[in-house]
Amino acid sequence: MSALEPRDGVDVPPLAVDTADAAVAAESESGSGEGVLGRTYRALSVGIVSVVFLIAFEATAVGTAMPVAARELHGIPLYAFAFSAYFTTSLFAMVLSGQWADRRGPLGPLATGISAFAAGLLLCGTAGTMWIFVAGRAVQGLGGGLVIVALYVVISRAYPKRLQPSILAAFAASWVIPSVVGPLVSGSVTEHLGWRWVFTGIPVLVVFPLALALPAIRRRASGPADPSAPVEPYDRRRIMLALGISLGAALLQYAGQELNWFALLPAAVGVALLVPAVRGLLPPGTGRAARGLPSVVLLRGVAAGSFIAAESFVPLMLVTQRGLSPTMAGFSLAAGGGTWALGSYVQSRPRLEPYRERMMVGGMVLVAAAIAAAPSVLIDSVPVWTVAVAWAFGCFGMGVVIASTSVLLLKLSAPEEAGANSAALQISDGLSNVLLLAAGGAAFAALGGGAVGAVHDAAAGAAGSHPAAFAAVFLPMAGVALAGAWVAARVRTR
Repeated sequence: MSALEPRDGVDVPPLAVDTADAAVAAESESGSGEGVLGRTYRALSVGIVSVVFLIAFEATAVGTAMPVAARELHGIPLYAFAFSAYFTTSLFAMVLSGQWADRRGPLGPLATGISAFAAGLLLCGTAGTMWIFVAGRAVQGLGGGLVIVALYVVISRAYPKRLQPSILAAFAASWVIPSVVGPLVSGSVTEHLGWRWVFTGIPVLVVFPLALALPAIRRRASGPADPSAPVEPYDRRRIMLALGISLGAALLQYAGQELNWFALLPAAVGVALLVPAVRGLLPPGTGRAARGLPSVVLLRGVAAGSFIAAESFVPLMLVTQRGLSPTMAGFSLAAGGGTWALGSYVQSRPRLEPYRERMMVGGMVLVAAAIAAAPSVLIDSVPVWTVAVAWAFGCFGMGVVIASTSVLLLKLSAPEEAGANSAALQISDGLSNVLLLAAGGAAFAALGGGAVGAVHDAAAGAAGSHPAAFAAVFLPMAGVALAGAWVAARVRTR
């Protein structure tokens, strides 16, 4: 998954909730009570939800097409890098987009982000080598980071508060269908037309939502939040810290893929960049799981990172070790979109609020169990549908945990701290994805995972499989998720 991770659709960074234009808000509140699809908001709502839908579809389709793309580009050793490159660049783009949107309005970062996202897709789809493919994913990450923050600023300015929950619910719902249909469509396209079409076909579809949304955004949410106030300069310190996180994470990922003594230098530089940046952007005490807000932020990273790192290898394992087609491998993850939404719904029930901490602990236990059960299909006698069942339970647990971290974050944040704390939550999410994907990719490559690129069918898989390489990814991630259950028990202050 990505910073636009499908199940994160319900997690809303309140970047500028109280900065909506007063005239627009007054006009909306005094209207006839129309909804997000009323005449005033219809074009804007359909446009921005369509953008999220297409990005969600791409995010869920990538996992299905990636094994074939990596094999044809002879890039199996860089498999994890292709995922983490997206998260690495999105970390920087999120901070930049927030400052850009606050000072100049969301139209600029949104249009730039969508353009960069489309350019990254085209670069991936036309790549001749795996490194070019990884570069395309990095460009996508820049676009995705710009877009997700800009969209939330659009919501805060263009919609009155009474409609904001509805449009955000539409964002969340727009991830469910791609989670179910995306892997199936992507698998069919990959098998019959080729994996490149999964990437090159989507940029054309972005034209429709852009044509709807951009004029409405220009009318209702362009320019600075307060046109009469002087434009403040960008916070260079935060931008430099964000750049440090991105560069540090990229260097650690590169070092993990190289696996030689020369890789120690970029690894050391990466750590030197990451440590001060993380300390500056995350709440004090996050690293030691201090009770309250620091544990909430840490739990978000532990949950998202362990689950995404493991999920990224599920299609590759099923295609290369059990001989499944890309379509069937993607189908193993399809039910997770529904159960994730169900978990998000369950945690929102008011009568369960007193038990939120227990639900989060139980959710992390489900996540750990699902990750640990996935590599059981490396044993030929274990049915392949075991992964689908396990992942459905794991996604339910993730739905409970991810939504709950956002709820608790807002409860534990003073109004003037909500934006910074929400940014910290997203940084924890993205950074953990990068670091744990790097660790999983390094373990996978060290145990001969790159050799699975020679496997083209079930018979070859029986002769040339490397089950230990996959086990080295899933089992440690299950341990990380289980540690998350302990962190979940510390999210409330005494």
